[in-house]
Parts: sequence; structure tokens; C-alpha cells
Amino acid sequence: MKKKESIFQLLTQKPWENDQSQKDNVHEGKTLDLTKYKLGLRTLMVVSSVIFSLFIVTYSDRMLVHDWRNMPEPLLLWVNTFILIFSSIAFYFTQKSFKKNENEKTKNGLYLIGFLAYSFLIGQLLVWYQLMNSGYYATTNVANAFFYLFTTLHGLHLIGGLYFWGNTTSKFLKGNYRISKMQHMLELCGIYWHFLLFVWLVLFGLMLFT
Repeated sequence: MKKKESIFQLLTQKPWENDQSQKDNVHEGKTLDLTKYKLGLRTLMVVSSVIFSLFIVTYSDRMLVHDWRNMPEPLLLWVNTFILIFSSIAFYFTQKSFKKNENEKTKNGLYLIGFLAYSFLIGQLLVWYQLMNSGYYATTNVANAFFYLFTTLHGLHLIGGLYFWGNTTSKFLKGNYRISKMQHMLELCGIYWHFLLFVWLVLFGLMLFT
């Protein structure tokens, strides 16, 4: 049995040398267990992470300027955060229910996820309404502009997730699916949902403690 190489050995390989090139030409025919949909999702997550990271760096740099004025954190933001956490947990248990062939629990889980996601979006709009009624407009201060930018970007990503949630839920309710295909769809939706939760926790923590 071929001994698995450590990460250090892989990084220190010299492919231009003859011995190493001969080793590289010998493989066991293994490929990455990665479907085109999972590859597409990972690509989307990487691109989104880069975009959010660039804005976070800009935010951190801009807040050092003297005209920066922190915004208040409405209580509803905390409520929305817990709603998103619960929706991510619901996705985890919905996946488990489907694997156990518990169709009723799977259906209820999908309904709950959709309800929580829409509740989060409506809650974010209500936060905007509260802040604007208090005079915190995007044009009033740079900190305000960043808040509306972050919440808008995250909300758009969640709306995209709702599209795929709706497609998955529709196929499940119609029974028009193969078990392996549905399991894969639920897995991809779950991964994306957990990703959105992670992004929001980073953004919320950044705005909360700065």
C-alpha cells in the first residue's frame, strides 16, 4: 500500500527533477469527489468571501478616520442573528431526517427553514426602518453607509439561497427526485446556509465591537 505523503513533503517536491516527474506520472486513477454543483458552490463561496473580506478591510481602515461615528445596534439585530442561527440548525436536522427517510420531518424542516429565512429578511428591513426613523441614513455618515452595504450584500446572498431552497423544496414535495440527488441538493443548500451564518456572525461581530 502506497504511503500517504505529508503536506510538508508535497510542498517541498521538485517536479522539474527527473525522479519526481516519474512519480507524478504514476497515479491510481483517483479523482476529486467533487460534482460540478459542489464545485460551483465552492467557487461562489470563495468569490463571496473575497468580496466580503475586501469590504471588511476597507471598513477597518476607514473607521480610523476622525469623522467615523458608530451606529447603535438595535435589539432586533440580535433577534435576527438568533433566527439565522436557528435556520442553520434546522437545516442540519432536516438533512438528518431525510437520511433516516423521515419525510414528514423533512417537509416540516424545509418549511421552517423558509419561514426563518423570510423572517430574517423582514427583520433586517425593520432594522433599516428603525434606524432611518432615528436619522441614521446611509448618506449621514460613512459607518452608516457600511452598515447598509453589509446588510444589503448579505441579504442578496440569502435571497439567492432562498431560490435554491425553493427549488429543492418544490422537488421534494412533488416527489420528483432520486434519493441520492435530493440528498446532494440538501447537502449543498446546508453548506451554503452555514456559510451565510458564518459571514453574518463575522459582519455582526465587526459592527458590534467597533
